[in-house]
Amino acid sequence: MQLEAPQTILIVDDDPCVTETFSRLLQLEGFTVYGALSPTSGLELASDKHPDAIILDLRMPILSGVRFLELLRERPALRNIPVAIVTGDYFIDHGTTSQIETLGALLRFKPIGTDDLVTLARDLMAA
Repeated sequence: MQLEAPQTILIVDDDPCVTETFSRLLQLEGFTVYGALSPTSGLELASDKHPDAIILDLRMPILSGVRFLELLRERPALRNIPVAIVTGDYFIDHGTTSQIETLGALLRFKPIGTDDLVTLARDLMAA
C-alpha cells in the first residue's frame, strides 16, 4: 500500500509570528508547510516547491498580496494553485475585493481561529 504524500501549503506573510503560528497549526494537522516572510521569497518558494495551496497576507512591503497573486497567475506552472488572502485589514475597497475575486482567490480576515484555518486549508485543497 502506497502512502499519500502530505499536502503542501505555502504561507506568505511579513509578520513572522503569523507565519510561524499558521505553519505550526497546519503542521499539526499533517500538512507540509513552507513559510516566506516576503512576497518575493514567496514567489521563489512557489516556483521551487509548487505547493498545493497558498495562504497569503494582503498588506506587505514591496509587493501587495494582490500583486503577488497577479504575478503568480502569470506563471503557467503556478497559475492554478488555490490561494486564500488572509488579512487584518477590514477596510478593503470594492476595487481590491473585486480584483481578488477576479484572480480566483478566497478572502478571509484575521484573527482566524485554529478550526477556521484548518477548514480554509482543506477547502483550498479541495478547490
